Amino acid sequence: MSDVCDITSISEQVVREVREALPEEDTVQKLAESFRALSDPTRLKILLALVGRELCVCNLATALGMSQSAISHHLRTLRSLRLVRFRREGRMVYYSLADEHILELLNVGVEHAREP
Repeated sequence: MSDVCDITSISEQVVREVREALPEEDTVQKLAESFRALSDPTRLKILLALVGRELCVCNLATALGMSQSAISHHLRTLRSLRLVRFRREGRMVYYSLADEHILELLNVGVEHAREP
């Protein structure tokens, strides 16, 4: 059995509604970049480690068994995509999730991944 229609039948109204419902191209591009960042297991682990807490690079590196420079590299990417934020306290820098939307995205993603 084929997974495409056997005939072509286009509804102009449906096509128009779909096109109107799609976000602007800039928004779609930003979303794609965010999902690309989330496709990297290390960056995903960093975000999951930050759920409910803020951590310094030292603790993140130790918890994930990686070097501080490798963690910093990934954090720069996550920061540029506005997925994490940081604050400086003296000589320490602490990272946290950028906002509740990221938390929701991670929670839904984990829930979906755990489904049988």
